Amino acid sequence: MTITATPPAGITNDITNDITNDITNSTVHLLPQTRQLRALHTIIRDRNCDLERFVTTSGRIIRQLVETALDLLPFEPSGVQTPVGQTYHGLRPAKPICGVPVVRAGESMEHELRAMSPGVRIGKILIQRDKVTKLPRLYYSALPADIDRHSVLLLDPMLATGGTALAAIEVLLAHGVAEDDIVFVTLLSAPEGIDAVHARHPNLRIVTSAIEERLNENAYMIPGIGDFGDRYFGTDVPR
Repeated sequence: MTITATPPAGITNDITNDITNDITNSTVHLLPQTRQLRALHTIIRDRNCDLERFVTTSGRIIRQLVETALDLLPFEPSGVQTPVGQTYHGLRPAKPICGVPVVRAGESMEHELRAMSPGVRIGKILIQRDKVTKLPRLYYSALPADIDRHSVLLLDPMLATGGTALAAIEVLLAHGVAEDDIVFVTLLSAPEGIDAVHARHPNLRIVTSAIEERLNENAYMIPGIGDFGDRYFGTDVPR
């Protein structure tokens, strides 16, 4: 996979160095910034994009993210007999896979994972920001009892401050999932969020399709996409 080590313009020097080091060390896996990917981002970032086109176009990007994340998981040798009677020395996943979307926005990524990995097990985590403390609060989790034996794709399309991601990671760790078995899959990442996750979990792998310039004073990504969950599920009317 080709990875660019040049973050977008507008990121501060300290964070630029952190993100560049993360990419170099292969903890941040940025999708190749092709013209086609930028064209897809142009569609979904448009505030006037209608619901059908937003869902379809987002799905195309999410598939690329999931493909990249699946390739990071451990594999083991697997030989099969071909129709001409020969052996193909291939590979298969070394561990079963579990997808864990962060409700609600993360469920937008669940469909694509299911389509690509039929029979994949799915857990759920619901984390919301407390209105008083402004801190992420766990409201609900439902995970397979043997999730500690799985490779886990943690799914959330937005990594802004990193608070929700860190809370979700702690839930997985508390259930016995090894940090090395977690891949965080996100559509948009703020450099501040990546920095926050890696300050606590420096080796945790992140797959993303874009690294934004920064967060504004209200912790919104710049240039951003708005509330991904609201737009994907049709509860946000284009303005």
